[in-house]
Amino acid sequence: MKYLYITDCPEIAKYVDQCGVDRIFIDLELLGKVERQGDRDTVISHHRVESISSVKEAVRQAEVLVRVNPLNPKSADEIEQVLDQGADALMLPMFRSVEEVEWFCNRVDSRAQVVPLVETLGAMQQLELIVQLPGVSQVHIGLNDLHLELELGFMFELMSNGMVEEMSAICREAEIPFGIGGISTIDTGLVSGRLVLSEHARLGSEWVILSRSFHQLAYSLQELQEKIDLPLELEKVNQHFAALLKRSKFEIEQDKQTLYHAINQVARNDLSERNAS
Repeated sequence: MKYLYITDCPEIAKYVDQCGVDRIFIDLELLGKVERQGDRDTVISHHRVESISSVKEAVRQAEVLVRVNPLNPKSADEIEQVLDQGADALMLPMFRSVEEVEWFCNRVDSRAQVVPLVETLGAMQQLELIVQLPGVSQVHIGLNDLHLELELGFMFELMSNGMVEEMSAICREAEIPFGIGGISTIDTGLVSGRLVLSEHARLGSEWVILSRSFHQLAYSLQELQEKIDLPLELEKVNQHFAALLKRSKFEIEQDKQTLYHAINQVARNDLSERNAS
């Protein structure tokens, strides 16, 4: 399993690179994000394009991935700025058509990897076409905005209702590497990182975003190290994932049913709370 870690702090980026994180995730996306997620318990980053080059200089092994804004009249300029700063990969969010991804790939013009973030109904419906585009390097399946658009109560319902499985199969068939959403640390979260990771292993996902439980909203390296033993938590994930890859077919199915039951329980509780209010 390969990890994406959200930060634009060079000091933290250098540290997590040494801990074995594969990509530093710089998040420039702001357009429309507050309107979509502003009343929910989500983290909205306020990273700056100027941080890309500093982070790039700080790391030795990790790549630098930058999520840009959804396509807009300033997208061409933003792409050039991000590439000039040295980004290794660009992530395109909130697109709804294969034409948008094709335009984006043409603008990047093989100067960096292109990672479409599938997080709208249109993107999901056109995924079979998107994975055939020559400029697409890999795909990331976004759970948060997609579950909001589909009016689901809990983002991991996209796993238990089969939608993530269908998208994963499309990526595997096209031999396009893919990742799915994010995970919490092994034993935390409404549905534990341990359970969610079991589905990554079953579906063949290669990438996952390390959620806030791995960074604790820390703004400095000292604060991060005071809040979490990151090498230890990553080692727990590595060891568990290695064990998951050795499961029998029976154990894989058992873990799937346990995960889906946990997801559906959270979803039912959320629905009951909303009905009560």
